[in-house]
Amino acid sequence: MNPKVVSQSEFTVVGIAARTSNTREATADGVIGKQWERFMKEGILAKIPNKVDSAVVAVYTDYASDKDGEYTYLLGAKVKSNRDVPEGMVARVPAGRYAVFTSEKGPAAQVVVEAWQRIWAVPKSAPGGNRAYKADFEVYDERAADPQNVQVDVYVGIK
Repeated sequence: MNPKVVSQSEFTVVGIAARTSNTREATADGVIGKQWERFMKEGILAKIPNKVDSAVVAVYTDYASDKDGEYTYLLGAKVKSNRDVPEGMVARVPAGRYAVFTSEKGPAAQVVVEAWQRIWAVPKSAPGGNRAYKADFEVYDERAADPQNVQVDVYVGIK
């Protein structure tokens, strides 16, 4: 899984957010799965105004330190404007360089976890290995229509 490096303009995502850590996500107290359940059950995507497109975006931001610290996980959609949005439902993804890793195809939970495991194993000296820990994000576009055969792009902010 060799990444391509891209320059990304700043954008805004509106959705539902929770604070978590990778340690917490490895236990029954993990919140990411619960966020997805809520997102789907409550039809959050349909309620987000001013969407740029129909892709779901999962943002990892406000890192306390690195992959071992806490971060904010926001699940939502890119928007043109974030007016009239409650506090805590907005994440700005900063402009910068991102290494784009494309997952394998398969069940959503499995391929995303496997993609992140491969990303965490990338040496700092390799492309995509020198992480910035400002914001990372996953894009669930038309390739994610079938939850059992998903392919996701994971954008990792790099220095």
